[in-house]
Amino acid sequence: MKRTHLSVAIGMLLGLAASAQAQAQSPGQAGTEGSEEAQRLDNVTVTARRREESIFDVPVSVSAFGESDLIEKQAVSIDGLQGAVPNLNIVQGRGSANSANVFIRGIGQPDALQTFDPGVGMYVDDIYYSRINGALFSLFDVQQVEVLRGPQGTLYGKNSTGGAIKVTTKNPFDDEGGAVELSMGNFGRAEGRVYAAGQLSDTIAASVAGAWLTHDGYVSDPVSGRKFNDDDTKALRAKLAFRPSDTFRATFAIDHTKQDAALTMGRPMAPLIRTDLALGPVVLRPASTGEFDFHSRTSFSPDQGQDLKHQGLTLAMEWDLSDSWLFKSITGHRRLDTHSFIDIDASEYELGDVLVAIDQQQTSQEFQWQFDNGSNVQSTFGLFYMKENVPSHQEAYADDLFGLAGTPIDFLRTIDDDLTSKSLAAFAHVNWEFAPTWTLAAGLRYSRDEKTYDRTTSTYWGPLFAALNETVAFDGKASWSAWTPSISVQKDFSDRVMGYVSANRGFKSGGFNGRANSAVDAANPVFDPEFVWTYEAGLKGTSADGRFRGGASVFVSDYSDFQARVSQDVGSFPVLNAAELDIKGFELEGAAFIGEATSLSAQIGWLDAEYKRFDDFRLDPTYPGFDLNVNHDHVPFSPDWTARVALNHTFSLANGSALAVGGDVSYRGKTWLSVDNRDVLSQDAYTLMGLYTVWDSPQYTWQVRAGIRNLTDEVYKIDGQEFASVGNIQTAYYGWRRNWYLSARYNF
Repeated sequence: MKRTHLSVAIGMLLGLAASAQAQAQSPGQAGTEGSEEAQRLDNVTVTARRREESIFDVPVSVSAFGESDLIEKQAVSIDGLQGAVPNLNIVQGRGSANSANVFIRGIGQPDALQTFDPGVGMYVDDIYYSRINGALFSLFDVQQVEVLRGPQGTLYGKNSTGGAIKVTTKNPFDDEGGAVELSMGNFGRAEGRVYAAGQLSDTIAASVAGAWLTHDGYVSDPVSGRKFNDDDTKALRAKLAFRPSDTFRATFAIDHTKQDAALTMGRPMAPLIRTDLALGPVVLRPASTGEFDFHSRTSFSPDQGQDLKHQGLTLAMEWDLSDSWLFKSITGHRRLDTHSFIDIDASEYELGDVLVAIDQQQTSQEFQWQFDNGSNVQSTFGLFYMKENVPSHQEAYADDLFGLAGTPIDFLRTIDDDLTSKSLAAFAHVNWEFAPTWTLAAGLRYSRDEKTYDRTTSTYWGPLFAALNETVAFDGKASWSAWTPSISVQKDFSDRVMGYVSANRGFKSGGFNGRANSAVDAANPVFDPEFVWTYEAGLKGTSADGRFRGGASVFVSDYSDFQARVSQDVGSFPVLNAAELDIKGFELEGAAFIGEATSLSAQIGWLDAEYKRFDDFRLDPTYPGFDLNVNHDHVPFSPDWTARVALNHTFSLANGSALAVGGDVSYRGKTWLSVDNRDVLSQDAYTLMGLYTVWDSPQYTWQVRAGIRNLTDEVYKIDGQEFASVGNIQTAYYGWRRNWYLSARYNF
């Protein structure tokens, strides 16, 4: 069956290519007056290859969303793209109000600890966000979001083995004017957004954008009524753009985000167990049964929540050195401070309650030289440097993990560590139309990452067990380097249809185990890099009348040395370069106008991700901790099918205003939420529905929107915590319940 799916997809590509060739030879009646007057889809420009190109000229699987697209998708933060891109999994990271868990085509990073690098690169205005923390940003002044699928090892490189998500914010010169928007909804939702931009002179323009986003949360304590999974975020971005001549442009930006949220609570799916030194295992709380009622309890007090402060400076400069050469400099400095309490066991017991406080700083510099001969050759050459420092303090509270004859034993673990990373890279990419309708693109990147890490952890037992107190410390330094090439061949079958084949290699740096709590783990703290080769064939096209566009691709990936954090013994969590994976699949995307006022879009992705091997010592029956509940039959966060269809119809009203109504349906196949494939941490296939309506005044001065998400009130898991060796913790986190909103916007 799996081979049949891929064969069908390849057959579709070949069939479309043949059809495209026929179309090129016989264009048909595309230029009639009626078709010219019909409404057309907007042209989409992307920067997937670090320069502006039509999305149909890029031999890369990329989805792009402008501001109006995000409104139609009812996306207020980056995880609103869930369901809108084939084979993309992007959700709020486990137990954290500010973390993003992102997988593309089965590749990502399931552990949110700061010593792990993300598997999907996140970029805002070409600045790389090196931490999963702080990556769940709000989309309040966005010009465009691009999702690049497959390894981006040449032009992006920094840990982009799964792909890259690029957010481009508005430019003061190009996006003059402004808007004020207020929103309200259930769960106490109240939001405000503002954007204003304009030219201060012929050479200077400025903009300011702000957002205040709040809601009370959709999980509550059944006893006290205390709310969890809420939000209170304030964000500000200011830009100053400078264009003193036709050959020089510069933009300076400053942004600041502050979030003050309560705990993000999940649901304990397995029995929570205390180890009693006299009585043996004692069940503190039985496994959850039935459908989640969005009630949860915690041992943390109301003043122990999750705080974030995220801020940065960006300076982007461009010089036209000649008619053929462009030079770019992109400088960024960012600082991320978090102080988050996380109730990992999601109960009133202290089994896996932690404080994670990090103070991350990063500085990056990139230089690019871009060449375009105005004909058949375009190229990009660049240098990249980044330095990051991530000190952290952590505390783990587990007074209910051990007991003596029914009496809990006090237990505290403290961790202080400091990670410093330096990344260097040089890259080159050339695009050459070597014959009419044929283009060859090739690139190569050299990357070198160096990390220095020191860590100290201490345990503090109750008075009768103070002799068990210990301190485990280590420090180390390691470096890794890699060459990551890319190559593609592109054929233009006509002015409207192109096909391509490509091969790309991705690299994700190795690192140090940030959970090396035992002397054994501290003696072997280093894990190696991951690598992936992806081979892809694709077809993109648009109809002659501009009323249809679409793309199709098939791909095969060879993914090696997967960095898997596993749960071994109490307090021991080794990181294994355990696995090699075979990943294959296909993706279809399309959009069309039907008639004069109806638009239709659809995406579908099929993914077959499986392990060729998974070297896990815990699966040896002779291992003392052998667990029959552990297996590696499924790759986490890699459902076999993802699909979405959306429909929008616009009514023209008598006074010149317009009323649009629309909706979407998205489907996601069964998803495993843990590396160990715990049955209780899996989510069966589910379908979500949404509806919205938008009224625009005649001059687009006013806009009123209303919408509802998760129309059928589906209860579904989005992420999981698996620390089975600590109190049998297996916690699931759930997506939003049915929610509605009403927004009013004034444009000026």
